[in-house]
Amino acid sequence: MSWREERRRDRAAEAEQERANAVTAAEVAAIRERVRADADQGARAQRERLRQARKDAVRQRRVRLLVAARSWLAVHVVDLLIYPLAVVSAVMAVPAMATFGHEVYGTAAGYALPVITELGMWAFAVAVQYTRRRYQDRPVWALQLGVWSFATVAAALNALHGLTRGVDAAVVMAISSVAGVAAHQLVTAAPRRSPVERLARRQARKVTTARGAAVRAAVAEIDVDGAARLVFAPGRYRLGWRRQLTPAPDSTWDPLDRELAELLANSTPWPDPGPSATGSVGTLDRADDQRGSTRRSRSIDELKAELRARIKADPGSIDPTSAESIRRALRCSPARARRLRDHLSGEKEV
Repeated sequence: MSWREERRRDRAAEAEQERANAVTAAEVAAIRERVRADADQGARAQRERLRQARKDAVRQRRVRLLVAARSWLAVHVVDLLIYPLAVVSAVMAVPAMATFGHEVYGTAAGYALPVITELGMWAFAVAVQYTRRRYQDRPVWALQLGVWSFATVAAALNALHGLTRGVDAAVVMAISSVAGVAAHQLVTAAPRRSPVERLARRQARKVTTARGAAVRAAVAEIDVDGAARLVFAPGRYRLGWRRQLTPAPDSTWDPLDRELAELLANSTPWPDPGPSATGSVGTLDRADDQRGSTRRSRSIDELKAELRARIKADPGSIDPTSAESIRRALRCSPARARRLRDHLSGEKEV
């Protein structure tokens, strides 16, 4: 083989290699282009997802705001009707009172007069509304008294200012001054309650009144050490028109409980019995402290003997460890029943 043929083959091999390299480079460029296109498409898709997520978030935020606004409007629709009236009343009254204050005082200090007339009554009005909504158990009569006191002052001063131009101007200025706060107190600060809420409030008031009447009718029991406690008569009562407790007709008390309830309902405050010779303290068994009772007061020794006889005759009828059982059996005072119980148990000398 001549050198020419070898050179020809070498050139052919080089040309083939160049073509193979060109094909490989084209394939690599195509792959890179596809990868770049896929990356661009993924980035565009990611940007589109983020943009859609932002749109959805804005849309949800708008929906939440719209729902909250509708809920607020549904609850405060009355406020939206009343507060514009209050604003108009203030716009009419505040400049007039400021001018009147400047005329009266003759200095710039008079411009502060609306702070007393208008702001004063509105401060109490808002306090009434806040207290009723935040602390429903607190009384608001003092705040209401402040509202109407400052409203009276505002109406009077506006009327005095209007009298300089006639009675009709005085009436108009007085009414326009307090119209807003009056509407606010009647509608917004004192909203109407449902029948269930009114019934619950009446029940709570009656329970409170009954407790107060029970405390007033309670008897003070004082032991030998000077300690005092209130003794109540359990049972069923009716509240009288003077807030006094009277036994209910369908009560199922025993005779002693009924007699004790009548005594508490009809009794007057006890007089001071004064110091006795033995230094003891009067109890319910004192004949001079019981009204309407004809039972003779028994001594403690008589009660001891009667208790022993009862226990001996019928041991199961009396529980010697219970002062209430002894009191019901002997119909004596709770204090003496406890003394008899302690005597039987040996815990205390009688």
